[in-house]
Amino acid sequence: MDAITLLKADHKTVEQLFRKFEKAGDHALAHKRKLVDEMVRELSIHAAIEEQVFYPAVRARSEELSPDVLRALEEHHVVKWVLSELDTLPPESERFDAKVHVLMENVRAHVTEEEQYLFPEVKKAFKPQELRQVGEALELAKKGAPTHPHPAAPDTPPGNLLTGAVAAVMDMGRDALRVARRKAVTQVRKSAPRPLRKPLESMMSLDQAGDSLH
Repeated sequence: MDAITLLKADHKTVEQLFRKFEKAGDHALAHKRKLVDEMVRELSIHAAIEEQVFYPAVRARSEELSPDVLRALEEHHVVKWVLSELDTLPPESERFDAKVHVLMENVRAHVTEEEQYLFPEVKKAFKPQELRQVGEALELAKKGAPTHPHPAAPDTPPGNLLTGAVAAVMDMGRDALRVARRKAVTQVRKSAPRPLRKPLESMMSLDQAGDSLH
């Protein structure tokens, strides 16, 4: 798979998550939290591989595209800060939906800029075989990319290559801990005894039972 095809596939995956969120009801808090967790993961990985592989390759090949890459990096920076806030924000917070909508607006604008301008220019600058090689590097980078946003970390080589590897290891532990906690909460809820009925409800049940005997 070439680089452009891979990155567009990522864009499509994220857009599907956005649409699911937009269709979710106001009270679907657990579902919205799950969707945002997926957004955080997908966008964190996508941003990391673009910053580690794609953008450096574009800047090295075309000096004219360097300003566009720098603008894209700044757009990433804004998105990662919003992601970092959403990563721990409870879905019942009054700011939760607002932050998600701001996230979606920023990402959609970024995607439009890349797909309508940057990607066509990249196709002119690279041969098809070279784009496939960049695509292979992107796929490899995905395997070790951070799964959570790190907006304060460097976003250009060589700094982001080192911090990205460390962050990826930390994120693996963080993800494992989060899964374990959620399983524990689910297990507690399942094993919790059913609440006893209120005394008044019990008396009414006895009265109803007595009436049925007459």
